[in-house]
Amino acid sequence: MDETTSATTVEDIRKLALPLGTRVIAGDGLLERPVSWFSLIHATDVSLPMTTQPNEIILVAPTDDDHPASDLDVIRWASDREAAAVVLCNPPAPTSIAEANAYSLPVLTLPSSAHVRTVERDIVSLLVNRHGQLERRGTQIYRQLTEISARNEGIGELVGALARLTNKSIVVQDKRLRVLHNSVQPGMVEHWDDIEAYLKQASNLPVELQDRHQVSDLTSPVMMQSLNAPNMARLVCPIITKDVGRGFLSIVGQENKFDDIDTLVTEHGAAACALEMAKAKAVSDTEKRLRGTFLDRLLIGDVSQQEATRQGERFDHDMTQVHTAIVLTWQGDKSPSMRRLETLVNGVVSAQRAKALVWQREREREVLVFHATEPENPIETNMKLAETFSAEVRRQYPNTHVAIGIGQAARDISVWRNSHRDARQALDLGIRLQTDTPLYIGDLGVYQLILSLSDREKLLAFCKQTLGKLEDYDMRQHADLVKTMEAFFNCHGNLSQTAEQLIVHRNTLLYRMNRINQIAEIDLNRPETRLALHLALTIRRLMMLN
Repeated sequence: MDETTSATTVEDIRKLALPLGTRVIAGDGLLERPVSWFSLIHATDVSLPMTTQPNEIILVAPTDDDHPASDLDVIRWASDREAAAVVLCNPPAPTSIAEANAYSLPVLTLPSSAHVRTVERDIVSLLVNRHGQLERRGTQIYRQLTEISARNEGIGELVGALARLTNKSIVVQDKRLRVLHNSVQPGMVEHWDDIEAYLKQASNLPVELQDRHQVSDLTSPVMMQSLNAPNMARLVCPIITKDVGRGFLSIVGQENKFDDIDTLVTEHGAAACALEMAKAKAVSDTEKRLRGTFLDRLLIGDVSQQEATRQGERFDHDMTQVHTAIVLTWQGDKSPSMRRLETLVNGVVSAQRAKALVWQREREREVLVFHATEPENPIETNMKLAETFSAEVRRQYPNTHVAIGIGQAARDISVWRNSHRDARQALDLGIRLQTDTPLYIGDLGVYQLILSLSDREKLLAFCKQTLGKLEDYDMRQHADLVKTMEAFFNCHGNLSQTAEQLIVHRNTLLYRMNRINQIAEIDLNRPETRLALHLALTIRRLMMLN
């Protein structure tokens, strides 16, 4: 055999012939040694003259002899005969491991369930018929991975098994390239942050994998791709359920260290991950249906506080907190599905670590969010979350618009339905105004009053009369007096909160307030003046939205 081109290595033996679960306990960096042949010995044989070739792999079978040679004797004997590696049935003593490392001799131990004759057959089969052994190994790997799935041990255990099989780093990502699980080899830790950031970029996926509705048609789903770290690459395979890509499995290692078994593990590993994802989705869908049925009952007033608390424990959600309803829907005829809006909302809730119940009400064409909000400042908290929903819609669907309505805070389960009713009214106004800006029910009354006034010219004249001088000053001096007034009213006239919102010193705010009085020739201490300004700002906002 030409050792420079096609020699079978110790690593090949480990990955293709030795039982799954075999451990390398010495000489881990020496597994690329070529193997010339194989010998099965008993521990008593080391005292007998034996003819072995250099670079043989030595399998030591257990013996019934009362005086077998020690592991240390076996290791020294194998080293004298220039063995490629030693395979033991039981872990040796620490002194033997140290001796093996000193001799630069790889030592592997079989799992307790291994049968020596089966191991012997598989090693010989690999040495004389690599292709046939590769097919058998693929079957063994798939069986092991499906058994892990059958035992409901999860994707985490699958990733661990894949890492042990390949001796490489493993990454499982969902369809949005978020990392679900990984296992990083020690030698890659230095570059891992950069590698993971690269894997999270959709544009860095192989072109053939970027359309997840087409990946099931690929004849060779496993692809190799160079990475952004020196001499590093990955094998990547789509995780497919129901003919749609649901995620990706990557095996990451040195570019020149991948082999046929890594390709097999990638393909079978992706299939096993698909089983896990399908199971997880089935469980999630069941939980969503139960949660949706519960929320529908809650909206018709068919749930007591006691039952709500009990159901909340089932959903891992505290129903006793102050909640506010947020309702979302697409605007326009040509818009994505409601399911996509629900997925987007769930993504934001997860990223923000918000405590919320989310439900897609398909018949009503709305996504309902009951958000467990801050009891001290519930409206501001909900407005921030709603604005995050709106921003994410603009990011993911830049040519599509969404309407968002926010209800009053509900401090008791019996008035959750009222909060939803209010949010729905605010949503309807958002649809009328064709605005992506979240609208709060507390502003609804003045909005409806303004919208009911048919004379648009008079409304504009009122705004100009009340705010015109401030707007002109802002335009000339590049100032922020109108913005200061908006913040002042948003903070209910509290100067400290206004300064904090504007990120200015309190003295700076006081100077601005005095300039507003001077430039607009008004007195902000008069209630009528404040009402006029607040109303003008509201009309101005509506005109900008509409």
